[in-house]
Amino acid sequence: MDTKSGRPRVLIFLLRNIFGNTLFRCPHYEFEDLICEIDSAVLWAPEVDPSNTLTRLAYRAFPLALNPGIRRISDKIHYDLFFTICGFTTDLIMANAIMSNVRDVCRTSVCLVDELWVKEMVKRRHFLRILAKFDAVMLYYSQTVKPLSNQIERRCIFLPPGVDAILFCPYPNPPKRVIDVYSIGRRSQITHQRLLRMVQESGIFYLYDSMSATFPANNAKEHRALLANLAKRSRYFIVNPGKIDRQEERGNQIEIGGRYFDGAASGTIMIGEQPRNEEFERLFDWPDAVTQLPYHSCDIDKVIKALDADPERKDSIRKTSVVQALMRHDWVYRWEAVLKTAGLGPMPGLLERRERLRKLMDVVLQGGTIT
Repeated sequence: MDTKSGRPRVLIFLLRNIFGNTLFRCPHYEFEDLICEIDSAVLWAPEVDPSNTLTRLAYRAFPLALNPGIRRISDKIHYDLFFTICGFTTDLIMANAIMSNVRDVCRTSVCLVDELWVKEMVKRRHFLRILAKFDAVMLYYSQTVKPLSNQIERRCIFLPPGVDAILFCPYPNPPKRVIDVYSIGRRSQITHQRLLRMVQESGIFYLYDSMSATFPANNAKEHRALLANLAKRSRYFIVNPGKIDRQEERGNQIEIGGRYFDGAASGTIMIGEQPRNEEFERLFDWPDAVTQLPYHSCDIDKVIKALDADPERKDSIRKTSVVQALMRHDWVYRWEAVLKTAGLGPMPGLLERRERLRKLMDVVLQGGTIT
């Protein structure tokens, strides 16, 4: 609760009951849940069937005119901040249904958008008009910030993806790294086939997706916990920029996917494309943050062999990545950025989490090798 007024100060509009546990949305839920742990927030998760006729029409034709069945916000409680995370711009139809009511009960409104490519802005222009109703728009895609700001004439800010750095941290009891290479999501078939040959030739343990990522998780929190446990048991982790294999969708835009933050926090050694993006150079500015391997390269065996030949370098990479994630990339720092944008200060829970991160960082720095 707000320490002065005794009331919640943040209203978080959730989409999880509408879209379910689609894998790429699971980190959104992780962020939302953490906000509730460190701030005075109320979660509002209405239920709407996205398969109903009205919702389909709204998505396809009349994004500004139709309400897919979401009730208005109660005006019995007033909040300092309205916050919502949208995976795609089409999600905005849900927020738009109650935006006229938001200003009556919330002093400031902030929308965080995950995926928005500049190339798609013209096609999505009707949905982008909804973003102009917010006081501030935050974006995971840094190269979309300026074009969107110019189009909607609204304050747009880059907010990097984040991670529950405590959940993903291999300390204080580092497990054995029994998985040689871990690959999830999009992958190069050339690199994948080379890794499969390595399985046959040298018996490495190569863990990869064997089914479509379009299947939802049974439980979002459990999915993230499983990913964390696998990553901190992996020696190497494949990473690449967002939609690297879909240039027809992203154009020439290069953006930083969430996998880089998951990998750093878990202390695995990331191998793959280093995004040609200024923000990546700022966020992952330590030596060997990512071991460069061009997409579609068949030389991953050579890269792994070179790394295996230098145990001290590997240990340094692991420790540095974990420390950097604890110090810079936990969701707590992303929430601080949102609060700053809204003109709000931190609450005790946020400061307590920062202290937990600091203490865990000390454990990493004082500990032995990450096996």
